[in-house]
Amino acid sequence: MAISAKLVKELREKTGAGMMDCKKALTETDGDMDKAIDYLRENGIAKAAKKADRIAAEGLVHVEIEGNTASIVEINSETDFVARNEGFQALVKEIGQQVIHADVDSVDALMESKLESGQTVDERMKEATSTIGEKLSIRRIAKRSKSDNDAFGSYLHMGGRIGVLSVVEGTTDEDAAKDVAMHIAAINPKYVSSEQVSDDEIAHEKEVLKQQALNEGKPEKIVEKMVEGRLRKYLKEICAVDQNFVKDPDQTVEGFLKSKGGQLSDFVRYEVGEGMEKREENFAEEVKGQMK
Repeated sequence: MAISAKLVKELREKTGAGMMDCKKALTETDGDMDKAIDYLRENGIAKAAKKADRIAAEGLVHVEIEGNTASIVEINSETDFVARNEGFQALVKEIGQQVIHADVDSVDALMESKLESGQTVDERMKEATSTIGEKLSIRRIAKRSKSDNDAFGSYLHMGGRIGVLSVVEGTTDEDAAKDVAMHIAAINPKYVSSEQVSDDEIAHEKEVLKQQALNEGKPEKIVEKMVEGRLRKYLKEICAVDQNFVKDPDQTVEGFLKSKGGQLSDFVRYEVGEGMEKREENFAEEVKGQMK
C-alpha cells in the first residue's frame, strides 16, 4: 500500500526512528501503526514508542490541594503568550478549585457544574475565551483523596508545562511526597508498580523482546532467559517504585519512601499538549523530497 508522508511523520515522532526506517516499517506492516512500532523495536531501531513526544498545544497544568482532596487539570490555549497571562493563570486555578468542590469525574460533568458566581464552567470558559481572545479548552482533569495520615505531593515544572500530583500513604511528610512528584515529572513512569501492568501488556512486551533477541541472532535456547531479564528491566523503567530515585540514585523510590515510613499509592502526571499536534509545518514536503 502507498504510505503517506503524514503517517511516516507520526511514526517518526512516536519512535524517534529515521524517516526511511519508518517508511520501511509501515510498508512491511501495511500501514498498521502499532505493528510498525513493534517492527522498529524488534529490529533495534527504536527502544519504545514515545507517544507523549508530540508536544504542540500550549497551556498550563495546575495542581490544587485543599485538605484531603486534590485536583490536577490541564487547560489549553492557542499560544504560549496566553499561557503566561495572569488572567489565564487565575482561570486555571479557579477551574482546579471547582474540580475539588464539585461532584465531577469528567470534563463533560465539570462543564455543566455551577461556580459560586452562578455561571456554569462552560459559560465561564466561553467568557474567558472572549476576554482573552484565544480559544481555551479544558482538556483533562483528575481528583484524588487521602486520609489524615497520608500526604499529597505536587510539583509543577517550567511553570506548569508538566504537573504531577502524587499520593503517599503512611506518612504526612509532604516534602517527601513532593520529591516523588518531582521524580515522576522527570522520569515519566507509566505505573506505580508492576502489579498495575496488565497481563496483556506483559505478554505483548515478551513477544517484542523475543523477536528482538532472535533478530539479534541469539540462540533460541537462551532467548527465554534473555527475555525474562529484559522484561525485568522494562518493568523497572515504567514502574515508579522500582526506579532509581532521581535525587539519590543509590536507592529506589520505594526505598526512599520506606525511609520516611510511607509508600506511593497513586500519581497523576500531565504534560501540556502531549499527544496533540498544533501545525503541520512543511514536514510532508520534506519527506516527499527524501523519498524520491
